[in-house]
Amino acid sequence: MTAVPAFAAPAAGVPLERTTIERRPVGENDVLIEIKYVGICHTDIHHVRDDWGRGGFPLVPGHEIAGVVAEVGPGVTGYQVGDRVGVGCMVDSCRKCENCRNGLEVYCTGGGLVATYADTMRYTDGAPTQGGYSTHIVVDERFVLGIPEGLPLEQAAPLLCAGITTYSPLRHWNAGPGKKVAVIGLGGLGHLGVKFAHALGAEVTVLSQSLRKKDDGLRLGADHYYATSDPKTFEELAGTFDLILNTVSASLDGDAFLSLLRIDGTMVYLGIPEKPVSANVGSLMMGRKSIASSGIGGIPETQEMLDFAAANGIGADVEVISADEIEQAYDRVLRSDVRYRFVIDNSTI
Repeated sequence: MTAVPAFAAPAAGVPLERTTIERRPVGENDVLIEIKYVGICHTDIHHVRDDWGRGGFPLVPGHEIAGVVAEVGPGVTGYQVGDRVGVGCMVDSCRKCENCRNGLEVYCTGGGLVATYADTMRYTDGAPTQGGYSTHIVVDERFVLGIPEGLPLEQAAPLLCAGITTYSPLRHWNAGPGKKVAVIGLGGLGHLGVKFAHALGAEVTVLSQSLRKKDDGLRLGADHYYATSDPKTFEELAGTFDLILNTVSASLDGDAFLSLLRIDGTMVYLGIPEKPVSANVGSLMMGRKSIASSGIGGIPETQEMLDFAAANGIGADVEVISADEIEQAYDRVLRSDVRYRFVIDNSTI
């Protein structure tokens, strides 16, 4: 075991503090990563405050990890010391079920994925997983992603969660030329959804409560920007979209947003509202519309996303902070006061 510096929540609702954690020795197929940057995801805040009742304290959050390979095990073939790499929301899966064999580890049915933090290495030693608010992490090479040259590490880090969360449904529902895509919300997820949908060739519309971020939305690649607080928006855009990505966690009027879909259109929920999603069957029936959801992508698709991002000059819009600013950043995330992702400089841990 190797002790490394980290920031951890000692208990639910308690501010994070500097500590050290143990990382396992580098095994046959392991990669030791020196973490350069880690993004702050809203999920981190939920876990630190134990909003979902999962416990597991002390807890080191962070699943948007970008860094450099510091050491590799003797069986590693895909990476070498000095390579730019990333780790997202999972660090293992059963590897045997149909979904895992097909590169859909996120939907593992053989016991579920092993999350990067707040989980246990159930397929190996049962040790708790601790995330990227630390200086180093050891991960099996199968769950390590290559970050292409030209993609700044601080901009790449949020792609490992927020990026793949929006890229995966865009690819699955065939966003591209001739398709009209709407993105609800222009935040950490939404701003990347706009960038990816635009780069894929779709006509992109942002649907936000107000026009406050309109200039940003158009700069990021949106063709149109509408305020959902204006009832005329729903009249003007009725029957317009092939695909709607809902990136917010607030409860919405499902019927109102379903009215914006054209025939065979789909609204995909990427945030998790506190209350169950509801809609009248008639809103789905009249137009053969669908409500769906989507997790992150599997490892192959996540690598595809990173390669696509590099090829198209896509990175997250970030505000880099020191580790001492984590609590302030959490408060600002809850106030939606960030454009559009906080990233921790891990040299400050």
